[in-house]
Amino acid sequence: MSSLYFCLHPHHRNHRIWIFWACMLATFMAAVEVTIVATAMPNIIADLGGFHYFGWIFSIYLLIQSITIPIYGRLADLLGRKLIFFIGTTLFLIGSMMCGFAKSILWLIIFRAIQAFGAGSIVPLASTILADIYKQEERANIQGYLSSVWAISAIMGPLIGGMIVKYYHWSGIFWINIPLGLISIILLMRFLPSMPNKNHNYTYSDLDIAGISYLTLAISSLLLLLLPGTNLGNWNICLLILTLISSILLIREQRISTYPLFPLALWKNKVIIASNIGSLIIGASMMGIAAFLPTYIQAIISGSPFQAGWTLAVMSIGWTLASTLSGRLMLQTSYRFVALLGASLLFFGSVMLLHINIYCSITYAQLSAFVIGIGTGMCNTTFLVSVQNESTYSIRGIATASTLFTRMLGSAFGTAILSAVLNLNLKWRLPLVRDPLQILIATDHNFFSNDYLEVITSQVKLSMYWMYFFAVLIALFAFFSAVLIPRGLRPSKNYSNK
Repeated sequence: MSSLYFCLHPHHRNHRIWIFWACMLATFMAAVEVTIVATAMPNIIADLGGFHYFGWIFSIYLLIQSITIPIYGRLADLLGRKLIFFIGTTLFLIGSMMCGFAKSILWLIIFRAIQAFGAGSIVPLASTILADIYKQEERANIQGYLSSVWAISAIMGPLIGGMIVKYYHWSGIFWINIPLGLISIILLMRFLPSMPNKNHNYTYSDLDIAGISYLTLAISSLLLLLLPGTNLGNWNICLLILTLISSILLIREQRISTYPLFPLALWKNKVIIASNIGSLIIGASMMGIAAFLPTYIQAIISGSPFQAGWTLAVMSIGWTLASTLSGRLMLQTSYRFVALLGASLLFFGSVMLLHINIYCSITYAQLSAFVIGIGTGMCNTTFLVSVQNESTYSIRGIATASTLFTRMLGSAFGTAILSAVLNLNLKWRLPLVRDPLQILIATDHNFFSNDYLEVITSQVKLSMYWMYFFAVLIALFAFFSAVLIPRGLRPSKNYSNK
């Protein structure tokens, strides 16, 4: 519907390039946030103290962002993309400004929470807005360009963060968001028309508050269980029970609500179901790289932090190239073919990691990361574009948000599963050694004999082998999600009803 709307208004169609750059800028602002903050954390901790709260600076951001992504996606369908994007981005900028003024680590965590409340709107709505204004056969390439922002941010984030900390103050890493966000808002305010709202009778009183509450309880309790570094002891059982009960109540609420948070149409469409399963799997699978390979490079191969960080950048580059190429490939083949090809590369890259102990070099590790990046990039673009093309305008916001939400949830699952496998192996193989990885990463090994270090290294290698074995098993499920996509579907030039 939206592409037809722009085709009928040539004046608006000429503005698409400005809308495109506004969405790219907003996505970059959100994407660079993680790497730029991570770079400045030593300076932040040195200034504010509170090292024992270190993990919560990232965890609170992930937790709240995960919860708000589907909420913003649904609100965008019901109240309009433009309004909800402005609300979310404004919250993000307010939180960013306040983070720069934080006088203690606890205040920084609170302000990061405010920032996260807005962050949940930026990436899903930027992607949805671009899907609205481009035709089906154009969306694959456009989403590929949007994906390139993540590779750029992975490289530029540490560089920008390092320069700001060196020549100014760590507060600048948060304040740099303000001009970027304001430019994006101004461009969309000027060039993005307000789309016709089919839900004319919808008011804030119709908001599915019960569904939002149950979702918040379910995701909060689940992520608290899964987030790395969270050890709540006996409370874990309570959190698990709370997750199950709130999930059941959420499903029940969605069946009876007039305007459910997750419309029934999402659960009736085979493409959307397959894509959400696939997004969950690739989110879990890629954590073998993002969370653990840099540590392997530093601890086992004795690589530098720069080499470890560059490995993640290589994966992002592979993701970007695959996203761009898969758009063209989809037009010639089908969603299913490209998803299967991506799943094959994801599996092959994971198998390469399984043999990292044999081919133990930084180049081999980075090649594995590159192959996995290509596989996940192909799968991700296919899942996202197929969902947007199979969704009508009235549910495209929540459909887009659902794929991003399930991928983020999959990342939490993947981190929890692979961390558990690694930690159990380390405790079994080295029961008397505390923090063996920390011992290997430490620059001063004079306190330990070479024989002692060799024993630890060999046992850590074996532990990480079994962790990557489970990563291979997770990657296998990507084939299952690809096969669920019906045969023969591809981007169509007949988009009048979409």
